[in-house]
Amino acid sequence: MANYYTDHPEIAFHLEHPLMKRLVELKEKNYADAAAHADAPVDYEDAIENYRRILDITGDVAANTIEPNAESVDLEGPHLENGRMVYASKTFENLDVTRKAGLYGVSMPRRYGGLNLPMVVFSMMSEVISAADAGFQNIWSLQSCIDTLYEFANEEQRAKYIPRICAGETMSMDLTEPDAGSDLQRVMLKATFDEKENCWRLNGVKRFITNGDSDIHLVLARSEEGTKDGRGLSMFIYDKRDGGVDVRHIEHKLGIHGSPTCELTYKNAKAELCGDRKLGLIKYVMALMNGARLGIAAQSVGVEQEAYNEGLAYARERAQFGEKIITFPAVYDMLSRMKAKLDAGRSLLYQTARYVDIYKSLEDISRDRKLEADERAEMKQYSKLADAFTPLAKGMNSEYASQNAYDAISIHGGSGFIMEYKSQRLYRDARIFSIYEGTTQLQVVAAIRYVTNGTYLQVIKDMMQSEVSEEMKPLKARIAPLVDLYEKAVNYVKEQGSQDVHDFLARRLYDMTAEIIMSLLIMDDATRAPELFAKSANVYVRMTEEDVCAKAYYVMHFTEADLASFRAE
Repeated sequence: MANYYTDHPEIAFHLEHPLMKRLVELKEKNYADAAAHADAPVDYEDAIENYRRILDITGDVAANTIEPNAESVDLEGPHLENGRMVYASKTFENLDVTRKAGLYGVSMPRRYGGLNLPMVVFSMMSEVISAADAGFQNIWSLQSCIDTLYEFANEEQRAKYIPRICAGETMSMDLTEPDAGSDLQRVMLKATFDEKENCWRLNGVKRFITNGDSDIHLVLARSEEGTKDGRGLSMFIYDKRDGGVDVRHIEHKLGIHGSPTCELTYKNAKAELCGDRKLGLIKYVMALMNGARLGIAAQSVGVEQEAYNEGLAYARERAQFGEKIITFPAVYDMLSRMKAKLDAGRSLLYQTARYVDIYKSLEDISRDRKLEADERAEMKQYSKLADAFTPLAKGMNSEYASQNAYDAISIHGGSGFIMEYKSQRLYRDARIFSIYEGTTQLQVVAAIRYVTNGTYLQVIKDMMQSEVSEEMKPLKARIAPLVDLYEKAVNYVKEQGSQDVHDFLARRLYDMTAEIIMSLLIMDDATRAPELFAKSANVYVRMTEEDVCAKAYYVMHFTEADLASFRAE
């Protein structure tokens, strides 16, 4: 029987990373839950075994329920009935099976009914579910909104809402409005305090809300009258049981048809303030978005894997001119690049997730006791790494998902353009990944300060000091001159002293940064598991060499005067 976890040993490999021991120790708070919870691990080996069991269950559900339902869900999609969103028929089946399998409350503490799993395992589960159906992954993975509520809400709110999510209720984050897309400072949904009822009331419209008719919403709204920027925005909790929100429209989208994208009307809807006033955008949405971006990175890796699977299977079966097309250099070049992007992108995803886990776990511990000096330093270190790596993981993997899905269609030829083949659905689904939760251009904006302040360069130089296997040493030697080229390109842009040049070339510097880091990550993976990653390391380093050299040449031959040729009339 198929299993989307065990069928791909590359996923399980990342449970063996050297950082996992520290990560698990922190997440489990030295295994303190074992005394009160029968399902809590007693040591590191027990924790890892527990992760494997949950991933095995997820892989089984993904392969044998969610994937077989995906075509039906794509064709039917959700629909609108009397101001309510109704899921596609098979989506209800997916929800029922994942609830019965206990795949909710993934990251939440056990005292609320959660599984207390680290982000790296949640990301693996997200990848596996996305490979089966990226649209359903959206619905399922939005449970991660509860992390923001756990972090910033009061204990009464935690006790009220977290157990419901752990039991399988759904969530959404209601941020975007018709006049406030990426620029969330323009949000105008109005929040007013109802003195009589001792609650907040929300009025206005939200647009492009994923899973918008969910059970529990986190809502960004303007609480400070007379303000027009982010300092007047607060975060609110809306419970569907209280009423006051209707679905006005469900968007008809290119892809991810099973994931309802709704326009909502708030009419005097009762809500609770989450955290402090005026920190909605400045603090809480930033935390919410970083978690969501990691979720999209995992969603992207799942589609990268499935696109590669589809392309490989077709190439092995399809014959032309008396030979299987997998023997044609043009085809196996595409397949090798698809696999290299998948393996390198996955490595970047899980490295980022590990960084998030360490700093978030230390942050959680700090709520119970004062951290030691070395723990505070560790939290600061990993918080910075998580912040720097998240836009790389989201941006690069979302682009790779589209590229792999595109190549899967190319391998299928004319058949890839036919609706009966899965490749076209993967291609349609993947296109949104580099748009929602911050476009790739916005990931560049988030990352570029770490390019120009030398953070990434120092990370790269530190990684260059790591030992690799004899087989990987020639590849590492090829990366060394690329690091020098990268440093020269960064310095060249800084020396230009032009913000327009800086902004114009930022995407090229971003790509170079990510590709060098991913090359070093995949070489490390290949050192520890050559049978899984040696081929991808060889291909990916050559791709990086090709791309970094070209981009460095472009960057260092560009001046402010050249901008005139590119400006639209």
